[in-house]
Amino acid sequence: MQERNVLQEVFTATLTLFTDLLEPVKWFILAAVCLIVADLKFGIEAARKRGEKIRTSRATRRSVNKLVDYICWILVAMSFGKVFGEPFGLPILPALVLLVVYGCEINSCFNNYFEARGSKLRINIFKLFKNKSGDVIEPENRDE
Repeated sequence: MQERNVLQEVFTATLTLFTDLLEPVKWFILAAVCLIVADLKFGIEAARKRGEKIRTSRATRRSVNKLVDYICWILVAMSFGKVFGEPFGLPILPALVLLVVYGCEINSCFNNYFEARGSKLRINIFKLFKNKSGDVIEPENRDE
């Protein structure tokens, strides 16, 4: 009976530490889930437009893999924030790291969306930060 209480206490302490770690990043995780679902939806539509066979197991595996990757990136960003951000007074460092990571997913969502609709536009949101806002949307130059 006593060892059961010890296990419960260890589990509770570990879970408390884990929830304290995830509390500040819960919105980043929610954003990752939303981006993954949007990319999955638009990716399936784009694949149908191209006439590809949709394999549910592959789509599920890739989506779960993306979620694990994003959780790793969130942990890396938060670690950078603790190691470099707080000592040097850069509290926005984790958000900047995740902006780059999520920017790639946002580009993918937009490009799949436009491809599914038959448009030949390509989106690169990183050009917004290079003061080239007019070049964010470009026509696709593929020879098909």
